[in-house]
Amino acid sequence: MLKIFFLFFMAGGIPVAIAMAGASLAFILLSGNLPPFVVIHRMVSGIDSFPLLAVPFFILAGNLMNNAGITTRIYNFALALVGWLKGGLGHVNIVGSVVFAGMSGTAIADAAGLGTIEIKAMKEHGYSTEFAVGVTAASATLGPIIPPSLPFVIYGMMGNVSVGALFLAGLLPGAIMTVLMMLTVAWYAHKNQWGRDVAFSSPRLIKALSELAVVIGWPLLLWVVIDKFGAPAQISVFIGLASLFVVDRIFRFEALLPIMTPVLLIGGMTTGLFTPTEGAIAACVWAMILGFAWYRTLHWKMFVKVCLDTIETTATVLFIVAAASIFGWMLTATGVTAEIAQWVLGFTRDAWVFLLLANLLMLFVGCFLEPTAAITILVPILLPIATQLGIDPVHFGLVMVLNLMIGLLHPPMGMVLFVLARVAGLSFERTTLAILPWLVPLLISLVIITYVPSVVLWIPRMFF
Repeated sequence: MLKIFFLFFMAGGIPVAIAMAGASLAFILLSGNLPPFVVIHRMVSGIDSFPLLAVPFFILAGNLMNNAGITTRIYNFALALVGWLKGGLGHVNIVGSVVFAGMSGTAIADAAGLGTIEIKAMKEHGYSTEFAVGVTAASATLGPIIPPSLPFVIYGMMGNVSVGALFLAGLLPGAIMTVLMMLTVAWYAHKNQWGRDVAFSSPRLIKALSELAVVIGWPLLLWVVIDKFGAPAQISVFIGLASLFVVDRIFRFEALLPIMTPVLLIGGMTTGLFTPTEGAIAACVWAMILGFAWYRTLHWKMFVKVCLDTIETTATVLFIVAAASIFGWMLTATGVTAEIAQWVLGFTRDAWVFLLLANLLMLFVGCFLEPTAAITILVPILLPIATQLGIDPVHFGLVMVLNLMIGLLHPPMGMVLFVLARVAGLSFERTTLAILPWLVPLLISLVIITYVPSVVLWIPRMFF
C-alpha cells in the first residue's frame, strides 16, 4: 500500500519529496499502528547527521567559485593547455569541467556555470550548437565523480560508508571518463576535418604545464617535509600555502590556486588534518580568500546573494533527504526491502548479474528522479543486497552515482538537459538528440567502473 500511495502522488505531478513524506503519512494514518508524529520525528532524525553538515558548505564553496570569476580563469587555463589540438574547444570543454569538478561537486553547477562560457565560445568558433551542447552535457557528469561530490556525501551518510574513501575512489574513474570523452572529441575532429581553434603557443603551453607541475609537485614536496623530515604538519601546511601565493604572484598563473582546491581537500582528509565535513568548511574559506582578498572579484552584495542561493539549494536537498528518510524507514519497517532482497537473491547470486540488473534499474530511475532523492530511496534497497553478494560499498557507490549522473542527461526529468536547452537556446527535442551520441563514452565508462572494481578501489585501499 505504501508503494501504491507513492506512485499515486508521483502520477499526480507532486514533487518527489512531498510524495515520499505524504505516502508515509497516509500509510500511517490508514494503518493506525503508529502515531502521525512519527513522520516528523523520523524526518528530523534523518537530517540529524554530522556528514550532512558538509552539504551546505560544499554548495557554498561551489557558488562562491562560480560567482567570483573563477570559471573564466579555468576556461583560459584549459584553452592554453589543450586549445591548440584539433577540435580544441571540445577538449577545452572537458578539461575545464575536470578542474571545475574539483570545486563544485555537482553536474548542474558545471553545466550552468562553465557551460555558459564554453557553449558561447564554441558557437563563435563555428561549432554546431548540438556538438557544443553534447560535449558540455557529457563533461558535466564529471562534477560529482571527481571530488568533492555532494552525491558521495549523501550516499556515504545513507550507507554508513566513508566519504573520504568515496572521494578518493572517484579519482581514477574520473580520469578514465576524461580520456574516453577526449577520444570522442578527437574522433569528431578527424571525421569532420576540424583544425585548431587557437594557434599553438609554446610559452602559453609551458606556463599551463608549469601550473600542473606545481599542483602535482607541491603536495609531494609537502609530504616529504612532514613525513621524512618530521616537520610539524600545521606549520608546514601554513608555510606551504603561503608559498603558493608567492609562486602565483611571481609567475602570474591563470588558475593555479583554484586548481589546488581538490588537492587541499583530499590531502587534508587523507592526512587526517580534517574530516570531509571540516574539509567543506576549508573549501569555503579558500574560496572566500581567493574571491575577496586575492582576485578581488567578490563583493559583499554578491556574497549575500550567494549565501541566499546556497540556503535555498540546501533547504531543497535536506528536505528531500528528510522525506526519503521516513520513506526508507517505512519501506524497511513494512518488509518491502527484505522482500526485494529475497526476490533478487532467489533470482541470482552472481554479483555480475546483480550489477547488470542494478545498472538497468538505476539508469531507469535516474531518468525520473533527482539524484539526491534517488540515492536516498535506492541505498536502503540495493546496498544490503550488494553487501551480501560481496560487492564493496565504495565500489557500489561509484556505480550508483555514475548511473544517476547519466540519468541527468535523459528526458523526462534530466536537469542538465533542461539547463543546457535554456543556455543554448535549443528546443528540448534537439538538445536530447545532441546528447545521445555522448552516451557512448559514458556507458563504456560505466561498464569499466562496474566490472573492473580495482579501478575504483585501488586508490582508497592505499589510504583506508
